[in-house]
Amino acid sequence: MALSLNSSVDLTIKATSYAGLGTYGDMMVGNKALEFYNERNVEDYIQIPWTEIDYISAEVIGKKITRFAVFIKQEGVHFSFSTRDNKKTLRAIREYVPEDRLLRSKSFFDVLKLGTVALGKKAVGLVKKPKDAE
Repeated sequence: MALSLNSSVDLTIKATSYAGLGTYGDMMVGNKALEFYNERNVEDYIQIPWTEIDYISAEVIGKKITRFAVFIKQEGVHFSFSTRDNKKTLRAIREYVPEDRLLRSKSFFDVLKLGTVALGKKAVGLVKKPKDAE
């Protein structure tokens, strides 16, 4: 049985973890960590202390928050979650993570625009003649 890092819990809510296949369970927002426990296997859990969280990125479509990702300070490691009420969960997390570390992820069209601009810059770089050639 896993022991909780938290001594007090602010919010417990049904959640889905997207680490590999979708796993259903409960998310706890407490005074020392963000915790996710699998509902079928209590030994399958994720505990992220507040001091290890680099930033949190939320996916927003329209006015709805569909899921959020917790990026930790270890390079390239993140965990994706969705809860029954993501807005309520992120408001509880905001007590422990500074607001400037709660980010809105880029939309599909923002990523598409950035890719198009990057391709345009590469194409211009290939077409431009070096000044020595003139």
